Amino acid sequence: MIDRKKKIKIIQLSLLVIGSLVLFFTYANKSDSPKEEIVSKEIQERIKNQNTNLPENSDIFYNIEYSGLDLAGNRYILKSKEAFNDKNNQEIVQMKFVEAFFYFKDDTVLEVKSDYGIYNNKTLNMNFKKNVKAIYEGSELFAQEAEYSNVESFLTIADKVRVNDSKGTMFADKLLFDIKKKKLSIASFNDNKINANINLKWKKVLEF
Repeated sequence: MIDRKKKIKIIQLSLLVIGSLVLFFTYANKSDSPKEEIVSKEIQERIKNQNTNLPENSDIFYNIEYSGLDLAGNRYILKSKEAFNDKNNQEIVQMKFVEAFFYFKDDTVLEVKSDYGIYNNKTLNMNFKKNVKAIYEGSELFAQEAEYSNVESFLTIADKVRVNDSKGTMFADKLLFDIKKKKLSIASFNDNKINANINLKWKKVLEF
C-alpha cells in the first residue's frame, strides 16, 4: 500500500515537473520571437540612418554584382559592397564601395574604383564619386569624379585629376577617354579648351 502511494506521488511529481517545463518553454519562445523582430528592425533603421540621403522606401542590398555588354560590345562587371534603390525608381541604383571592370576587345582591361557610385540598370551609365582610382595598361589615375556614358562610349574623369606613370606624374582638370577610338583628351576648366589629343593607348599618353 505504501509502495503504491509512493508511486502515485512520484508520478504526480513527474507530471508537475513536465508541465512546468512545457509552460516555461512555451512562454520563453513567445517572449523571444518579438525580440528578434525588434533587433532586426533596429538594425535596419540604423543602416538607413547612416545613409541619410536614402529615400524612406528604398531597398538595401549587399555584395551585389552586375555584368553584361555595353553598346560597343565590351564586357563589363560592376560590383558593390552596399547598394540601395528607390522602389519608385528602380532603374537607379546607388552604391557604396564600388569596383568596375571593362574588358575591351583588344584584351586590355580598365578597372575603376570609388567610394560611391550610381548605376542606371536601363541605360548602363555609371557615375563614380569620391576617391576614384582607375588602372589601365600599368598606369594609375586618381580623381574625385568619373562618369561612364554607355551611349557615347565615353569615360569622363574630373576634379583633382592625377595620373601616375613610370615616366612621371601628370595633373589635369578633366580627362575625356574615348573608349571606341582609345583616344584621350586633356581639358582645362579655366578656358574650356582641349590642351591635347592623343590617339594612342592610354599608356602611351603618359610617356611625356
